Amino acid sequence: QVQLVESGGGLVQAGGSLRLSCAASRRTFSAYDMGWFRQAPGKEREFVAAVRRSTLYYSDSVKGRFALSRDNAKNMGYLQMNSLQPEDTAVYYCAAGARTSDLTGEYLYWGQGTQVTVSS
Repeated sequence: QVQLVESGGGLVQAGGSLRLSCAASRRTFSAYDMGWFRQAPGKEREFVAAVRRSTLYYSDSVKGRFALSRDNAKNMGYLQMNSLQPEDTAVYYCAAGARTSDLTGEYLYWGQGTQVTVSS
């Protein structure tokens, strides 16, 4: 129904910045909640950020450093990541359509993920 593709990951030094993009196959982010999650090897998936209507939500670990945005006309979502630290190293996933009222939980659609590696 909806395909999501992340891009923009890569290797960056601590203190640097990256901007992740999430392209949707059809109109998505104007109609669905949008979320960003990450998963490090051997760890559970972790909520990063989400938007519901015009309200933004961030995990405490990224608040003040990351910023979620979207361009509904282009069916694109973004995650601007600043002041990156080694602890941010993970595969980052975009998602659309929270299944419940809890934006940190399950979503209808997921991208394939993009690797972010932060070196010290």
